[in-house]
Amino acid sequence: MTWSTILERQALWHKDSASQYRLSPEDAVELYQNAPLHQLMSAALLRRNAMHGESKVTYLIDRNINYTNICTINCQFCSFYRPPGHDETYTQSIDEISARIQELENIEGVRILMQGGVNPDLSFEWYENLLRELSTRHPSIAIDCFSPIEIEGIAEVSELSTLEVLTRLKAAGMHGLPGGGAEMLVDDVRKDVSPKKGLPVNWLRVMEEAQSLGLTTSATNVIGFGETLEQRVEHMDRLRQLQDRSLAQYGIGFTSFIAWPVQLEVNSFGRRNRGQNKIQLGAGSTEYLRHVAVSRLFLDSIPNIQSSWPTMGIKTAQMALFGGANDVGSTMMEENVVSASGTTKFNASEIELQNVILRAGFSPQRRDSDYVFLETPECGTHRKDLQSPPPSQY
Repeated sequence: MTWSTILERQALWHKDSASQYRLSPEDAVELYQNAPLHQLMSAALLRRNAMHGESKVTYLIDRNINYTNICTINCQFCSFYRPPGHDETYTQSIDEISARIQELENIEGVRILMQGGVNPDLSFEWYENLLRELSTRHPSIAIDCFSPIEIEGIAEVSELSTLEVLTRLKAAGMHGLPGGGAEMLVDDVRKDVSPKKGLPVNWLRVMEEAQSLGLTTSATNVIGFGETLEQRVEHMDRLRQLQDRSLAQYGIGFTSFIAWPVQLEVNSFGRRNRGQNKIQLGAGSTEYLRHVAVSRLFLDSIPNIQSSWPTMGIKTAQMALFGGANDVGSTMMEENVVSASGTTKFNASEIELQNVILRAGFSPQRRDSDYVFLETPECGTHRKDLQSPPPSQY
């Protein structure tokens, strides 16, 4: 089927449920490879409007907290981690993490996204105690923490199953499991860039276990490793299959999909592929927008598509709102993993995100981690004491 025929059939999606046509992986590759960007983005915008209406774009007031940089996984594209014993390692104390959450509460934030490395020196009891203490001190803050690879690491150290780890961490106060560590859920790509992370089935299994427990989950995707278009679609297809299964069995699945290009400036993966006769790495704005649009059309059972301003910049993230994205992400307050790889902007104020949305012609809408709408101040009415403080060191 040609790209034009595929888009014509997609145009019926929001008009007549009986005429809804689900993209096959082959359709997605055809669109990715041959559809003109403008027409592809227009089709994705129609789908976004059919799912979310034409007016609102959401955002979240939250904070990233990277509680440790000690990690044994050694992903070649990561410039943040330090191996055990390195003189630049750190692990934050409960009081340090709590102080960061208090800064978030001071600007009416509602969630922390807490991730680190696979640190073999932290016991399971350390994680349980951390969650119990934080949820007691900050009961209004949703704690979304520990990527699937961290859950696997905790399980290995504690000699528990990943399901038991998730069950006990939820009881201790964990609200959700972030989608970090997915990168590319394709065996060959994953073995090349992060062989110690294990196969994609491991990430998918941990996510399915989290969904079976009712934890909030999100799906991510990093592109630009030199993968083929077929491999990018394979990643999305694996997510869609899991989403369909979890919705049918548990009534809950991924809340959102967030993609971004790999950052190459200061990591070993970027250095090893420089020079002549090397594979083409990374992805520019046009390719990113194409990826967002295809994902909106293909991931029909994942409700929200988030644009990525930390990696693509505010202007490109704003353009993604016209190509399928309905969310601009979060304030973050601080960010240490992506920024370590070369990006220069790693926090945004609420006013800044509101202006991004308004200037694109949409209405800003505060949300929580589960995409529930919250009361939203009008742009320009924020008190000075509700603006983000300068980012902390970590």
